[in-house]
Formats: sequence, C-alpha cells, structure tokens
Amino acid sequence: MDYFAHESAFIDQGCVIGAGTKIWHFSHIMSNCTIGEKCNIGQNVVISPEVILGKNVKIQNNVSIYTGVICEDNVFLGPSMVFTNVINPRSSVNRKSEYSKTVVREGASIGANATIVCGHDIGKFAFIGAGAVVTKTVKDYALVVGNPARQIGWMSEFGERLEFDSEGIANCKESGDVYELKNQEVSKR
Repeated sequence: MDYFAHESAFIDQGCVIGAGTKIWHFSHIMSNCTIGEKCNIGQNVVISPEVILGKNVKIQNNVSIYTGVICEDNVFLGPSMVFTNVINPRSSVNRKSEYSKTVVREGASIGANATIVCGHDIGKFAFIGAGAVVTKTVKDYALVVGNPARQIGWMSEFGERLEFDSEGIANCKESGDVYELKNQEVSKR
C-alpha cells in the first residue's frame, strides 16, 4: 500500500487510492472510488460508490460525498459540509438512476457546514462560505455566502478577496498575481 488508512477505516472493493493519501478514523470509502495522490480524508468521512477525487484533495471531519460528485485537484472540503445527489428524495422511492452530477473544479474551497445541492458545479478557485446553501452553479473565482448562496465578490487562487479597479484589474495582495474582470468573468493574467 502506498497510502495510509487508519485501522478503523473501511475501504470497499474496487477502489483506486493514490500514493501518499491518508484516510483517518472511522471513515468509509465505498466501492469503486478513485482517490488521487496526497489526499487527506478526515475522521468520519463517507465517500459513496464511484466518487472521483483528484490529487491533494483535503476533506475535513464529518463530510459526506455522494455518488455523482467529482472533485478536481486541490479542492478543500470544510468540516461537516455535505453534497446531495437527488433533487427530490423520498424514502419509499428509489431514485438511484436519477443521481445528478456535481463537479467541484480545481482549487475550490467549500466552508464548514455548507450544502451543495446536486447538479450545480463549483467553479475553479471558487470560495463557498461556511454554512452556505448552494442552489445554482458557481463561477470560477466567485465568493458566495448565505442561504440561498449569493455571490458577494471574487477570490484569488491564494484565497484573498479581490478588489477590482475601474479598469477591471485586481492584484492578489499575497501572491502579487494579476486578475481581470470582464463581462462578469474573472481570469488570471
């Protein structure tokens, strides 16, 4: 094994787990998951069948990731956040054939206790505030908060809030990287 799994963790058959990944106490990785290199899966995490995680994904304690979710490289999932995979669940109705896909793009961060309603992708380097309830697709670099979540600004790849000048240019104070806001889309120059 090129990865670490605590003795209390369960890993079902058919999983592919990358080198350097750590799986902590009481976590359950269900069948046929793909987990990239150097991921950190916290305590009491459930990863449902066929979930795909890229490299260096950080999952904090008590997170549920349901079938239909894909997290690209360098995604951060805060404590007790949750994904859904069915829009209209009922205990007595089997909707496994209706799972909706959700993609969390590279570098995105999702805060503690946030909920991502299925079928709504999270853009690259987006920042979802703690407790937010995401009910629509989130743009690249967007900062969203609240219930329902609404966009209140933009974030750099380093997690710093961007302040755009009158020409639509912003500098990340931490990295010095330059960003451009054009037609309500942000790109790194």
